[in-house]
Amino acid sequence: MSTTLALGLRLPSRDVKPRATGLTIVIDNGVPLRYFEDVMESSGEWVDLVKFGWGTSLVTPRLDEKIACLRRLGIDYFFGGTLFEKFYVQNQIEAYEKFCLQHECRYVEISNGTAPLSNEEKGRWIAHFAERFKVLSEVGYKDVNQSLMLPPNRWIQFIQEDLAAGASYVITEARESGTSGICRENGELRFGLIEEILDANIEIEKLVFEAPNKSLQTHFIEKVGSNVNLANVPFADIIPLETLRLGLRSDTFMLFES
Repeated sequence: MSTTLALGLRLPSRDVKPRATGLTIVIDNGVPLRYFEDVMESSGEWVDLVKFGWGTSLVTPRLDEKIACLRRLGIDYFFGGTLFEKFYVQNQIEAYEKFCLQHECRYVEISNGTAPLSNEEKGRWIAHFAERFKVLSEVGYKDVNQSLMLPPNRWIQFIQEDLAAGASYVITEARESGTSGICRENGELRFGLIEEILDANIEIEKLVFEAPNKSLQTHFIEKVGSNVNLANVPFADIIPLETLRLGLRSDTFMLFES
């Protein structure tokens, strides 16, 4: 484990921004503008991307001011995959692409967690959007029963297909509540599924695990290391997550001590 020194302490090494691994992707579910600006200006050093969750961007007052804040701080952003799916089911993909371009997005999320969209067709949209954007795809379903019926080998197949289609990263679904996808309805992580994904020879740098709470964040840091890519991080968890990554909180305190 490479380390860095901070006041004489040996801590896990963290790449400086812009970085390709160790991403912290924060979810905005419609927080007030001033709170948004305060958090980003105070903690933006530890934020790599902000996702405007599901379809909130269409009803968020002063969205442009939030985006201006992120651009000023050099933080990338994208709209939730559910919004892509809404445009898809209404045959309005061209309008969605225009919406992303109008807001100067460099990233888009392509998913099929709710809409009746096969992974093969999702792959075609990944390839299409990859010509103009960096694509984050998502594997897993919003419906917990549908996700539980998807066996690990299919999760792995879908992840590999998305990467082959041109996705820069593949996100494993957990929802903002941590109750579907890689999690059970009660919030428990599907440990066997995660082990099989990690053993599948997929580039770990290309995987992003949704981890909206400390328990999930801790598990992925323990399994993958400080520079695991994590998404759906709440605003209040930005600084606490960084302390977990650095072994500065009880949950990971001894993890990086030799």
